[in-house]
Amino acid sequence: MGGPSDAILIPGGGLLEGGSLPVWTKRRLDKAIEIQNDEHIITLSAGTIHKPPQLNRRGYPMFECVQAADYLMKKGLSPRKILTERSSYDTLGNAYFARVIHTEIRKWRKLLVITSHFHLKRTQEIFQWVFSLDSPRPPYNLDFLGVADDGIDKEVLLARIEKEKDSLRKFRRLKKKITSLQSFHNWIFTNHGAYSAFVKPQRHRGRILESY
Repeated sequence: MGGPSDAILIPGGGLLEGGSLPVWTKRRLDKAIEIQNDEHIITLSAGTIHKPPQLNRRGYPMFECVQAADYLMKKGLSPRKILTERSSYDTLGNAYFARVIHTEIRKWRKLLVITSHFHLKRTQEIFQWVFSLDSPRPPYNLDFLGVADDGIDKEVLLARIEKEKDSLRKFRRLKKKITSLQSFHNWIFTNHGAYSAFVKPQRHRGRILESY
C-alpha cells in the first residue's frame, strides 16, 4: 500500500442470529481500525439475498453496514469518519453503490478495500472493473488487503471457496458484455436477482449459508 487512502471500504460478511457480526467480518473491521489514519471508513452492504434479514427488537431490519459501523464506534472510532452503504446485497452491488453513492460524490480516488482471503480474488476483480468503467479522470487507485479466514468451519469455508470460484467465472463472462457504467446500471437493475423488479434471485442451500 502506497501511503494513506482517501477511504477504506469494507464489504459485509453477513450477520449471525440476533444481528451480531461473524468473526471474519470483525477481523476486517479490526484491520481497518489498526491501519486507519484519518481517512473515512465505508461499511458496505444492506444484507444478503440468501437469507431473510435479521430483525431488531422493534421488528425493523438490521443492516450489515450499520452493525459494522456500530462495531467501529464501540471500538472508539469517530462517527464522523464512518459512512454506510445500505443498498447492496452482493459484491457487485458493494462496488457499484460504493462508487455512485460515495466515492464519485466526494471525489475520492485512492481507496483501500479490506476483505477476507476467501473473498479477496473476486472482490479485487469486481472492484477494479467497476471503478474503471467510463475511464474516470483522474483514475481510481485501488489497493486490496486480505485478512485471515481463521474461525470459519472448514466444511463451510471449502464450500464458500468453491462458490467464489464459480461466481468469479460467471463475472468474467459478464464483464465482456458491459463496457460502461450506464450499461452496467441497465444490467444490474434488469438482470440481477437482488436488484431487478422481476428476476427472482438464486438462493443457496446447505452449510454454505453459514458464510453469508
